[in-house]
Amino acid sequence: MSKDAGGLRPAANAPSTVSAEGGSPQVQHGFALLIVLWTLVLLALLVTQLTAAGRVETRIAANLRSGAVAEAAADGAVYEALFRLLDGSARHWNTDGSVHRISTPNGVAAVTIRNEAGKVNPNTAPVALLAALLHNVGADPQRAATVAAAIAGWRTNDLPPQLATAGAAQYRAAGRNYGPPGAPFESLDELGLVLGMTPDLLARLIPHLSIYQGGAPVGAAADPIVRQAIAEAGGVGNNPVDAGDPGATPVVSITAEAHAADGSTFTRRAIILIQPTTDGRPYRMLNWEAP
Repeated sequence: MSKDAGGLRPAANAPSTVSAEGGSPQVQHGFALLIVLWTLVLLALLVTQLTAAGRVETRIAANLRSGAVAEAAADGAVYEALFRLLDGSARHWNTDGSVHRISTPNGVAAVTIRNEAGKVNPNTAPVALLAALLHNVGADPQRAATVAAAIAGWRTNDLPPQLATAGAAQYRAAGRNYGPPGAPFESLDELGLVLGMTPDLLARLIPHLSIYQGGAPVGAAADPIVRQAIAEAGGVGNNPVDAGDPGATPVVSITAEAHAADGSTFTRRAIILIQPTTDGRPYRMLNWEAP
């Protein structure tokens, strides 16, 4: 230390504890370490996020692949069943609804073939037959008659103007923003729009219906519920049922449910017309869906 007129002051060569920026070296080193630590934390979070996202994407890709494999297996099983149906040898499969199992490269597919001839066509069936069918799937007689009349009203395009107007008014009164189109049903799901139809009733009704069955249901191909409905509606239209050979009716449904080894499943349903086409094929695909 040296003296001057003002008292003691540090010597010119004494060490300083304050940096030029106004902070001590220890404080600066602490801030630098904190910045490094926060950077490492952010990098760790980023790596974790990227890893998690990669795992999710990998899982999604694996699920899509498994679904595609199961779908391909179900589609192949449909064509295998179609080949067996057309086969005239001892390997022929009948349209009796029996379950056939087909081994696939990655699992097994359960296949059934049913004749659509024994089903009721909601576009052409008499109201009495529709009412009897609705009753046999669980609707009480009054509700069955009401819904059957609504089905007929939906598909009919030549109603008198006053009846058509009344039908549209009923739908508006029920809070619907549509009315009967006066056109055939394009799908069985469209029946769910009919006034009085409920999802539960429709689910019980659909297995007995087909919009691809051109005529009256063939009794020999019908299931017990349809046969009972036919009996209850006997005499309607003088010929409510065709008792002919079910094998003569060319429209069939093939349902294939594929089960892969990894647990994934896929169901394919095809409606096929067994009839030669102009391009030489012995069949024509009418509908191809994943129900």
